[in-house]
Amino acid sequence: MERCKDFMTQDPTCCVPNESVERAAQLMMAEDVGSIPVIDDSYSRKLIGILTDRDIALRIVAEARDAGHTAVRDVMTKTPLCCGTDDDVQLALDTMARSQVRRVPIVDSHNRVVGIIAQGDVATRFGQPEKTAQVVKEISRPAVEA
Repeated sequence: MERCKDFMTQDPTCCVPNESVERAAQLMMAEDVGSIPVIDDSYSRKLIGILTDRDIALRIVAEARDAGHTAVRDVMTKTPLCCGTDDDVQLALDTMARSQVRRVPIVDSHNRVVGIIAQGDVATRFGQPEKTAQVVKEISRPAVEA
């Protein structure tokens, strides 16, 4: 069994809920990432949400909100899907495909953020092109309209 800890990007940059969206976006730009886990504080690093580039586009830009005066807590995705370090990496892939998310935070047994698996990690580290293609296809499929 291949574990999430073997595929994750370790120790991702995180932000706290009272930081401005502007500051979080600057961190995302500096790290060249499309999401940033939100933790309760820098000491405990307990996962409480995730802020994605999509959250910023839909909840800041589209609504013409001021990113410098809007707190991350007001626009983050609360209770994001996540996996544990010792979970089978297939669980992370299935979670990404089923929920159409491009990133899954990885937490330890105390719900502390220790890593993240992104679509790019799957493409560069999984070593199974057919499986990678299937995961990317599932993540990217159009949502079914009701």
